[in-house]
Amino acid sequence: MKVFTCILLVLLVSLQQRLWFGKNSWPDYLQLKEEIVTQTVENKKLISKNELQYKEIKDLKSGLDAVEERARNQLGLIKEGESFYRFVE
Repeated sequence: MKVFTCILLVLLVSLQQRLWFGKNSWPDYLQLKEEIVTQTVENKKLISKNELQYKEIKDLKSGLDAVEERARNQLGLIKEGESFYRFVE
């Protein structure tokens, strides 16, 4: 009976060692859980950014207003008869 108890005790200690310090241990699980939360937040940001990009692509394909706005903002283009004012602080 003592031998059986000793074997069970050794088995229990070895399993506890693997649980706390081995590969795929409890601390590893907690770290991966945090990484999943971080990655989920990052994915949501990227999904939102992608949706905005798709809307902009759709707008660029369907109308010229977005093209004109982009030309004005990024390239500084103006129409004939318009005056361009730049305010410098």
